[in-house]
Amino acid sequence: MPRIHNFSAGPCTLPVEVLETARDQMLDYEGTGMSIIEMSHRSKPVQAVRDEAVQRMKHLLDLPDNFHVLFLGGGATLQFGMIPLNLLNKDRTADYTHSGAWAKKAIADAKGLGNVNVVFDGSAADFMTLPDPSTVKSSTDATYLHLTSNETIGGVQWKDFPACDAPIVADMSSDFLSRPFDVSRFGLVYAGAQKNIGPAGLAVVIIRDDLLEKCNDGLPGYLSYGGHVAGDSMLNTPPVFQLYMVNLVLKWLEGKGGLAWAQDMAAKRSGLLYDTINKHNAFYRCPVDAKFRSTMNVVFRLPSEDLEAQFVKEADAAGLSGLKGHRSVGGCRASIYNSMPMEGVEALAGFMTDFAGKHG
Repeated sequence: MPRIHNFSAGPCTLPVEVLETARDQMLDYEGTGMSIIEMSHRSKPVQAVRDEAVQRMKHLLDLPDNFHVLFLGGGATLQFGMIPLNLLNKDRTADYTHSGAWAKKAIADAKGLGNVNVVFDGSAADFMTLPDPSTVKSSTDATYLHLTSNETIGGVQWKDFPACDAPIVADMSSDFLSRPFDVSRFGLVYAGAQKNIGPAGLAVVIIRDDLLEKCNDGLPGYLSYGGHVAGDSMLNTPPVFQLYMVNLVLKWLEGKGGLAWAQDMAAKRSGLLYDTINKHNAFYRCPVDAKFRSTMNVVFRLPSEDLEAQFVKEADAAGLSGLKGHRSVGGCRASIYNSMPMEGVEALAGFMTDFAGKHG
């Protein structure tokens, strides 16, 4: 049975080569006589996979030695609370940018643990734009400034990042490893795996030494970044299968050419869809400010909700799945992460052209 093209926002589509490797190794991992997901997390094969994933992450991001890579359970949502738990209290303040649905969740969790100052609020523009990064400044007493690099639901993306005195903490879940960035400008970066690098159930956290030193003492073991750094992400049984799959995806990405290749392909995929929308602008409309349109999540509207429902239904029948917009905003959305083949985007662009011709 031929594979469909999965445009879901997450879990993401994965490289066929990675899925084939996982299939071939599922019953017998490298001659051990068992699956890797049956092994002790203390075994040499599992620890080797963890070590390989850490080294590949460091290589892809060109990480300086003062950064640590952690693979933690709970996804990015756990980090919404874990970050302020480690870095805030009643005597500390953190700055947050409110760019959409995921930033809102991060702000809500932080407010329960410390003082939060919202330095940008995009609600007046329905979160369809972002500020000029040069205008975003941190407060004098801020422990960190938090931003969401790409809003999966709203389809807005920071194209550059603020230069401020406070360490930047960034939720990069839906555009992580899709483009090069200067990690030295960040104190902490985190991302849920299921948007771009693997199955759901794992988050990668990259934390700098100086921010690690500011973490609160006396936290429960699993909720302490310091504890995880000291324990090499092995304070409990890690999500072994997810970690194994992430390592395979990172290996695949290295083979393709790393982040330079990912950025080039993201521009080509998103460019084709935005060009298609612009070509048929009497039928399709992208509500996002053109300067901040996401290369990962392309959102668009049709003339009516009835036509949007018909579009999603017919696209699904044509093997183009997951194009319904998030329930909070409606419309349509195509998520085109690193593993989306160009032929999938070409098929969608062709379908959009045909659909507009029939109903426009």
